[in-house]
Amino acid sequence: MAMSNWLFVSAIMSVLWGVVSFAGIVSFLSRRGIKINYLLIRILIFKYVHQYYRITREETGRPGPWFYSYMISMNLALVLVIAGIVIKAI
Repeated sequence: MAMSNWLFVSAIMSVLWGVVSFAGIVSFLSRRGIKINYLLIRILIFKYVHQYYRITREETGRPGPWFYSYMISMNLALVLVIAGIVIKAI
């Protein structure tokens, strides 16, 4: 299997972890009484991540672990896809 394919597979796994992290964020917000619009969840994803960041920062003084998990996994997926495209083009 080519190196670019390994990078793309790793990017997909990173995105899946981001989805799990976002599910944790949605669960946290639901327990806090925030209404989640599941129909428009893809559009409102940044709003929910920001709300989670703000609430956990107010409660503990630092962002919650799901915030870092989501941000790192999605940024890693972006980097892996770009690296895969560059390697495939070479």
